[in-house]
Amino acid sequence: MRILITGGAGFIGSNFVRHVLKKYSRYQVINLDKLTYAGNLDNLRDVEKYKNYRFIKGDICDYKLAKKITKNCDWVVNFAAESHVDRSIVDAKLFINTNVFGTYSLLRAAKENKIKRFLHIGTDEVYGSCSHGRCAEERILNPSNPYSASKAAADLLVKSFYATYKFPVLITRSTNNFGPYQYPEKMIPLFLTNALENKKLPLYGKGINVRDWLFVLDNCEAIDLVLHKGKIREIYNIAADNYLSNLKLTKLILKKLHRPESLIKFVTDRRGHDLRYSLNCAKIRSLGWRPRHSFSRAMDITMNWYKENSWWWRKLKAKS
Repeated sequence: MRILITGGAGFIGSNFVRHVLKKYSRYQVINLDKLTYAGNLDNLRDVEKYKNYRFIKGDICDYKLAKKITKNCDWVVNFAAESHVDRSIVDAKLFINTNVFGTYSLLRAAKENKIKRFLHIGTDEVYGSCSHGRCAEERILNPSNPYSASKAAADLLVKSFYATYKFPVLITRSTNNFGPYQYPEKMIPLFLTNALENKKLPLYGKGINVRDWLFVLDNCEAIDLVLHKGKIREIYNIAADNYLSNLKLTKLILKKLHRPESLIKFVTDRRGHDLRYSLNCAKIRSLGWRPRHSFSRAMDITMNWYKENSWWWRKLKAKS
């Protein structure tokens, strides 16, 4: 089995590359990544010499490259995306290019090379804010910012390739991930590292926005399951029922790191800031998936990783 994993040097992608290499010794893994600011080969130092692993620097928007690489592959897992909401609000062009045109380019190449399974990694943000209840996969998409709008467009493109061409696609949509190797512009790694440096933690608005936090290793197991056993053309929500307001999460981080709450700095709220995300995960659970890590255990693993790997995040924060 030969798998192309795009965006495999990013946060979730690198964790998934490692997951596949360690679980499936007979699989050949090709990692295609553009190495933007959030793509980092340090994320894969421990597996870069595996004989069944190969890295290629490149852009999914490059159709000729995508067609060449997918020619001898069986499956494609597409993590490649611009993903930071704040950056999309400042300038959406790159998000439209990578998340929409890039997905199209990859789909086109994969279809022409008759890829057997194309798994696209989406996000719960395409549903928009969920004031009550839970969003099932059939819910009408209602994105609130350029990032989530670009991801919604990508999802629709992926779905259209099945409807039009019967191309074998699948989609996963997960809640907010956290864990090792997450670029320190996202909330948990930013607040963890700022607290370790005794710097202020910039909290949007009043901190009342609610997120469901999913440990990245649990997400990787869910993606693995969908890739192998998911039904073609289906969408699978992935969540862990770890609901916390941003303020409660911030206070939890400070408490675990023995830092004072005076480090919290309330800042002007993000434009179009969704109040709450919540997913109905009956479909992925029907395949047998459950998160293996409790939120408390996963947070301890994450905190310890950032404590022990300051070499990794200090240079990234210095650049940004």
